[in-house]
Amino acid sequence: MGGFSWWHWVILLVVVLVLFGGKGKVSDLMGDVAKGIKSFKKGLADEDDDVAEDIKAIEKKTEEPVNTKTKSKTRT
Repeated sequence: MGGFSWWHWVILLVVVLVLFGGKGKVSDLMGDVAKGIKSFKKGLADEDDDVAEDIKAIEKKTEEPVNTKTKSKTRT
C-alpha cells in the first residue's frame, strides 16, 4: 500500500495527456458538446412550431361548414 503500481502510473499518464497534451483539446471537445446541445434544442423548437402549424390547419378545416345535402343522381 506504500506505492503506486504500474497501472496507477498508466492511468495518471493518460489523464495528464488528455488534459494537457495538445492545444485546447478539452475546450474544443466542450465547445462541440455545447454546439450539439444548441442544435438539439433548436430542432425541438422547430418541431414544436411545425406541430403548432398543423394543429392550426386542422382547426381551420373543422371550422368550415360541411355540406351534407348533396344531390346525387342515382337510377333505380
